[in-house]
Amino acid sequence: MSLGDASLRALAHPVRLRILSLLTGAELTAADIARELGITHANASYHLRNLLAGGLIVAAGEEKIRGGLAKRYRYDLKSSLSSDQVAHFYPAAAEELTRRAARRRPGNKGALGDAEVWVDPAVWLEIRDRIAAAVRDLHAAARPPGTPGTIRTSTTVALFEMEDE
Repeated sequence: MSLGDASLRALAHPVRLRILSLLTGAELTAADIARELGITHANASYHLRNLLAGGLIVAAGEEKIRGGLAKRYRYDLKSSLSSDQVAHFYPAAAEELTRRAARRRPGNKGALGDAEVWVDPAVWLEIRDRIAAAVRDLHAAARPPGTPGTIRTSTTVALFEMEDE
């Protein structure tokens, strides 16, 4: 199986998207992820192996735990996805977004937008780049789950040019 095939498979599961989100703010072990997501250690390890094989996360070191070694992982923010990989990402992202929406804090002011619009190419590039920069800033500001003084948020962004019908 090629790296491309592995990363396609890695993106096709909503639990893996949740793991990527967790690994954005912290280097975590399989045990950390299992506790945070309420899944078994074996299940967390399985999903981490898929993400690692797909090149979406990287090993970030090891630590001694109860006489053994636990690997820590982090999300590789520099990894970029091909068009095929992105296409496999959308169904899992839709399921994950549905799960997150059910946990939306009542009365919370968020931002929601959807558009299929035609705009000047220069305007498109400027807006796309601003939003991409905001997403990078958000990833850089991410902290480990449950860090005191932080709030849990959800961000899903998909911006792309479309072909004419």
